[in-house]
Amino acid sequence: MLYLIGLGLGDAKDITVKGLEVVRRCSRVYLEAYTSILTVGKEVLEEFYGRKLILADREEVEQEADNILKDADISDVAFLVVGDPFGATTHSDLILRATKLGISYRVIHNASIMNAVGCCGLQLSPSLLLLIITDMIWLYVRSDVSQEQDRGTCLGFPWTGAAGISQQAGPRFIELYKFGETVSIVFWTDTWRPESFFDKVKKNRQNGMHTLCLLDIKVKEQSLENLIKGRKIYEPPRYMSVNQAAQQLLEIVQNQRIRGEEPAVTEKTLCVGLARVGAEDQKVAAGTLQQMCAVDLGGPLHSLIITGDNMHPLEMEMLSLFSIPENSSESC
Repeated sequence: MLYLIGLGLGDAKDITVKGLEVVRRCSRVYLEAYTSILTVGKEVLEEFYGRKLILADREEVEQEADNILKDADISDVAFLVVGDPFGATTHSDLILRATKLGISYRVIHNASIMNAVGCCGLQLSPSLLLLIITDMIWLYVRSDVSQEQDRGTCLGFPWTGAAGISQQAGPRFIELYKFGETVSIVFWTDTWRPESFFDKVKKNRQNGMHTLCLLDIKVKEQSLENLIKGRKIYEPPRYMSVNQAAQQLLEIVQNQRIRGEEPAVTEKTLCVGLARVGAEDQKVAAGTLQQMCAVDLGGPLHSLIITGDNMHPLEMEMLSLFSIPENSSESC
């Protein structure tokens, strides 16, 4: 059996009980080491899990996956992923490879930045079903149905006491603001400065949606010279900061103005910077895109949110807890 196990976002203790039980009984345990990082190293994980871990870099996972899947049809193999296993398409590919080889698999989920980003106070996107259900709850809570049991039963829920739901829950959930399509912001080079993702940001803002920007990670990357010469020499790891992402975004804004376009984002657009979400030292800062150039959020990993228009008052109140002082530097 192949197990894909999410590790959560913080440290060694964020693994689920179910995930830890599986890790301790597997014959081999791989740690995916290129799409994200925890705040602790491999040695700390090994001590807590009570198992030796095999680091799996991009090359091994994408080009030598057969090594990971070897004997997984007759023994248990674990593949550990920071966050949730489906945070990267690479892990879906591993499942497809296993299936073609007749290897069974199981996924043990965990928290990821896709849902933990709600820590800043911006509301996550509900499904249409959730909206319908919460709307129904609100209507019934406000209705003249006298018996709490009846209210719960007519909604089709197994619990009693539907009237016990906070009367603030109805309007709060019905008016949830959505996150639109997530984008990735990559490190620019002298010859490659992509801007195409900005179209998705524009579309999200036009629809009143927030945009979660996942920032680039460079781990075990080769320089062009070493790649051409076939030398296995790798560059030091690099993790994009909120400051770097903001600087690139502001350059895109200026480029659009030069081309006579009206940018969907400006220097004054409200943004939220997040660092090490899920860790004890996580940081959140809310301010303009210009302010994001100078805010100090410390070490990796960072994420950036570009907010949508017409934010809910509750969201604004929550963001005020993390606001950057107005007199702080805004220079890039």
